[in-house]
Amino acid sequence: MIISAFGDETASDFAEQLCILADLNIRHIDVRAAWDVNCSLFTDQHITRLRSLCQAHGVEVACMGSPIGKSPIDADIAIESERLKTIGATAQALGTRKIRIFSFYPAGAQDTAALQQSIDRLGALTGIAAEQGLQLLLENEKGVVGDLPERCLALLQAIDSPHFRFIWDPANFVQCGAARHVEQWWDALRPYIGYIHIKDAKLPEGANGQGRSQVTVAGGGDGQVALLLARLRDWGYAGVLSLEPHLLEARHSSGFSGADGMAMAVAALRELMAEAGIREG
Repeated sequence: MIISAFGDETASDFAEQLCILADLNIRHIDVRAAWDVNCSLFTDQHITRLRSLCQAHGVEVACMGSPIGKSPIDADIAIESERLKTIGATAQALGTRKIRIFSFYPAGAQDTAALQQSIDRLGALTGIAAEQGLQLLLENEKGVVGDLPERCLALLQAIDSPHFRFIWDPANFVQCGAARHVEQWWDALRPYIGYIHIKDAKLPEGANGQGRSQVTVAGGGDGQVALLLARLRDWGYAGVLSLEPHLLEARHSSGFSGADGMAMAVAALRELMAEAGIREG
């Protein structure tokens, strides 16, 4: 399995991001932001610099960490469609066709109407992805329609396209209160997996699980990361494990761990991989 990481978890300057990852012997990067500019706003000059720096450091772009779908479900879909076309062109210029997306913030209750709205919008974006030869990767996320495993499954089953696959993020499921999600949902979600995010969290404390959830390195929380890795190994997964640790700060469209935090996250993941007998590619 290949280890990648969100570079902007370590630094704003892209060259510094690459140096930090190189020191950790990581040769793939998820590009979410560089020089405090979100990937949806990169200019041609940004793209040229990014490509040149990646080549100089021997690093490949694994995925674009886009903010698409972290927006109101009632907003004009044309906005996200155009943003996808822009990020899609950036992705291809940087040598990847993978783009992380979300499933929109519902206007009211998490009901069948919201689910259908999300399906319609994601289906339209998947059509664009198919035209451009891209692969959209749906991340489970607190607050959006695709938050819990059952709603993620409903979205994936409804669209069911090779251009629309699933990012399994253990910590995000935990933060939604989904306990033992690997045990309970592996068989159902496995056919749709296209990517894995590696971060962990402890189940929320307090009445009805509504308290604060603590983010941890892989294996330190309730995300069943070790079990997820074992299931991936047995399945024959040879894809990306992308570190998005959020150890110091989680923001709306980004997070931060710092160089030391990323080093801790990498060490924890490699320890779990070694225990599972997983070779790093």
